[in-house]
Amino acid sequence: MRRTALTAALALAAAALAVPAATAHAEAPAATVPTGAPPGTVTDLGPASEVTSVNGAELIDGTIYTATGGVSPIVVGGYDLAEQRVTRRYELPTGGGAWATAAVGTDLYVGTYEPGDLYRVDTTGTGVTKVADVSPDRYIWAMDTAPDGVIYGGTYPNGRVFSYDPATGATRDYGIAVPGEQYVRSIAVDATTIYAGVGAHAHLIAIDRATGAKREILPPEFADRTFVGTLALEDGLLAAALSPTGTMLLIDTADPSRYEVVQTPDSFITAIAIDPDRNDVYVGTRPSGTLRRYDRDTGQLSTLAVPYDGASFGRLFVTGDQLRGVVTNSVVTYDLATGELTGVDLTQAGMPPAPELAMAIATDGPRVYVSGKAGVQVHDLAAGTSTRRFLPGEAKAMTPVAGEIWMSVYTLAYLFRMAPGGDPRRVAVIGEEQTRPLDAAWSPADKLLVVGTEPDYGRYGGAVSFYDPRSGALDVHRDVIPDQSIRSVAVKHGTAYLGSSVNGGFGTTPRATEARLAGADLATRTKTWEITPVPGAKQIVDLVATGDRIIGLTETGVLFAVDQRTRQVVATTTVASGQSTLVQVGPTIYGTNGRDVWKLDPVTMSVTPFVTSLNAEWYGGGALLTAAPDGSALYALRGRDLVRIQL
Repeated sequence: MRRTALTAALALAAAALAVPAATAHAEAPAATVPTGAPPGTVTDLGPASEVTSVNGAELIDGTIYTATGGVSPIVVGGYDLAEQRVTRRYELPTGGGAWATAAVGTDLYVGTYEPGDLYRVDTTGTGVTKVADVSPDRYIWAMDTAPDGVIYGGTYPNGRVFSYDPATGATRDYGIAVPGEQYVRSIAVDATTIYAGVGAHAHLIAIDRATGAKREILPPEFADRTFVGTLALEDGLLAAALSPTGTMLLIDTADPSRYEVVQTPDSFITAIAIDPDRNDVYVGTRPSGTLRRYDRDTGQLSTLAVPYDGASFGRLFVTGDQLRGVVTNSVVTYDLATGELTGVDLTQAGMPPAPELAMAIATDGPRVYVSGKAGVQVHDLAAGTSTRRFLPGEAKAMTPVAGEIWMSVYTLAYLFRMAPGGDPRRVAVIGEEQTRPLDAAWSPADKLLVVGTEPDYGRYGGAVSFYDPRSGALDVHRDVIPDQSIRSVAVKHGTAYLGSSVNGGFGTTPRATEARLAGADLATRTKTWEITPVPGAKQIVDLVATGDRIIGLTETGVLFAVDQRTRQVVATTTVASGQSTLVQVGPTIYGTNGRDVWKLDPVTMSVTPFVTSLNAEWYGGGALLTAAPDGSALYALRGRDLVRIQL
């Protein structure tokens, strides 16, 4: 009897996918501060956030090889399907992570990001070799192997296509796939043609392997999508996934004008496997985290299983009656004959977590929260423990509200809330083509969460959103500052102060030239005024409303004070440039760009050093600094560790 998706999901939970389904605990150094410690004393609390998160994956001789993302060094693990454990581990000497993998015989090729290097891993031994430089770009996003063993890849931010021939060591640059587009997000290759999925304005480019000639084969009615984000190719059938509508095209490569449209209920298709023996196509979709089957004989799309809410499939492989999926930090197996779903957590199977690049920090007093990839690390200061909570996305802003933590989450600009000791629970989606929260603030008097966001890839027009948790009402105002994103938010006395960024969604060229500061009435949810506080600045990276002033900071390092009544700039000073965070403790404002912490008197606008040489390693944009509610300490990053700074 075939199990239902819910039954299969419960079976998988019982199979101990521990990190998504429950929590991972680790001992952390207790926050022991020497008695009478002077202000500025730094106490190390251990790794800020630790994770096992894998991206690229390949199946070679019964072993799934996966590469980690967001941690250094990159670890490639070989998960033996028969033994159900990681039996091989390799470390790559460069790179912040890896999205792209390809296999040639028993050799695994891994394309990294930051920088975009290409490595060969000999899976029959221990050899790891950096091969010829194939791209000047920072990211290798996707790779595939042609039938003759030549590897092809796509890059960011210049959107190029390259090849590497393992037999000869020869490389070839096929150039930019589509002028003006930054991403080649997916690649598939057959004997004669390279297929490149492009964004942030969707294109599907067929490139002649011999001549390099390029032609567009994406049907024009789909040109309004953002990405051709995932490709799979088998026996002349090209499956192409379109974002953000969860659409799949099944294209006849012999005649690309012949295609079938498959529409899923989700926004993204992150993995595709074509099963020619059954004439089926399997897809993993987000944000629901669903494994689906499209039966080409009947034209029916059905649900197979949901490993857990928000699961993100990275790769799918068909091996006989078994459908294998690589899901964030797990390998799941769906039995096509019985409908049974089982899985193994890679952390438990032999790929232990490692310190990652944190994204944001917040504290409610007893605990410090650090967000990262697919999770939030909860540091219990009294117990000295660190607990991982699964989150289907990345919390770009975290806001303490009445004993809970509210999280504004990428992708799709979701709002989650989490009680102490609980797991994150999704309560709202901002929508309106918004995808990346940039800042959030809570207004206690108005009982509103105010969230600033950036639009989806290839789109213009960020938004400010007002969420009332009492009623669940969400009020979204897009393009409140025309063609700009809302980068920073502060609230006081019934007004939301909004600092903009000239940037639109990733993959766009700014239309605006200067960042703006605006005020919005929280009662009417309308913008009431707008100024340019610092001519030439492109971003207002943070805001604090204190006394009768609004203190803001630009990416150029200009600190400015605006009188809340006259809305005029009354003072400026400068600090180091960069993506910085401001927090207020009593009358003093502290700030950091990750390297050092300084303090500001908002009346005199004098800046004095406080702590130096933190040199935080983080994934830019989120809050790098937070203050204990009682004003006793700051929490920040030093390298990839969480630290307490005595006040």
